Amino acid sequence: MPDPRNALRAALRQRRRDLPAAARIDAADRLAARLLALPFAPQRGHVAGYWAMDGEIALHRWQLSLPDTVTYCLPVLHDNVLRFAPWRPGQALRQNRFGIPEPDLDPADTLAAGAMDLVVTPLVGFDAQGGRLGMGGGWYDRSFAFRHDRPAPPWLVGAAFAVQQVDALAVASWDVALDAICTEADTLFASHVTA
Repeated sequence: MPDPRNALRAALRQRRRDLPAAARIDAADRLAARLLALPFAPQRGHVAGYWAMDGEIALHRWQLSLPDTVTYCLPVLHDNVLRFAPWRPGQALRQNRFGIPEPDLDPADTLAAGAMDLVVTPLVGFDAQGGRLGMGGGWYDRSFAFRHDRPAPPWLVGAAFAVQQVDALAVASWDVALDAICTEADTLFASHVTA
């Protein structure tokens, strides 16, 4: 049976693609400031972002503003979960089976999800209650399923443009809750997080 959320995904993906280039650049700058201001933003350790595609809000400004004691990582598909590989601009990338660039490293040289201190995930949609809509593959939910038993760390933060917010989203039992959602306009914290 087709996922009834696919029509919403298509509409929200188009909404973010329709943003003008100048608005995207400004939004990425403002998002970076919000991510750096998170009360749990690590000053050392490993953080993960994503390679922005299909109109997703970019993380390059945040990556370049991280303290030198923080290692930036990108997700790498491995079996049925995500692992994370340190990456800096200019280092080798390869495309995974979905066409997404990821560091060209041996899986043995990547980090498990639990080794991360903070992970910023892309969102297709979100609501004010912290509900999130991803692409539907379940990669982040499978990779961070251990968070059902322990809320953090790693801290999980969704990133999106403000235009991707909807009134309400259904939450499934397997959905892993986010600690915060950041857009260029606001930061929404989950009820278990003290801002």
